[in-house]
Amino acid sequence: MPWALVPALSVFAVLSGVLAVVDARTRHLPDAIVLPGGAAVVLLLDAAALAIGEPARLAGIGGGAVGAFTACLALHLARPAAFGGGDVKLAALCGAVLGWGGFEAVASGLALAFLAGGIGAAGALLASARGASIAFGPFLLFGAWWRVLTGL
Repeated sequence: MPWALVPALSVFAVLSGVLAVVDARTRHLPDAIVLPGGAAVVLLLDAAALAIGEPARLAGIGGGAVGAFTACLALHLARPAAFGGGDVKLAALCGAVLGWGGFEAVASGLALAFLAGGIGAAGALLASARGASIAFGPFLLFGAWWRVLTGL
């Protein structure tokens, strides 16, 4: 992992911790945290790409954000009660981070998030009454961090 990624991943780590706790407690991902924090991470990712002389990574960062946003927006539009707007915005941020590693990293990070979320939802349903819900943000972050830590 290039040294230039350290600032972006450090900010993403702090943001991840805050958002996971907030979402788990409130089932809400506040724009006041997601949007400025996400913008900072994306700017730092872009700066890292330029600092190491790999401007082509900018397309991966942008494409990852747009791809993850679009896929999750479709889910939100289909089932807004099950997949919130905050999750869509967080998916865009995770897609940007994963976009550093390319399309496969974005796709596998999101797939892992949905797999883990499905297991979590099944567990919630088994443990409680019908209509149980889970916060999906922590699962999105889990999928992103799994891919980051196993190598973009």
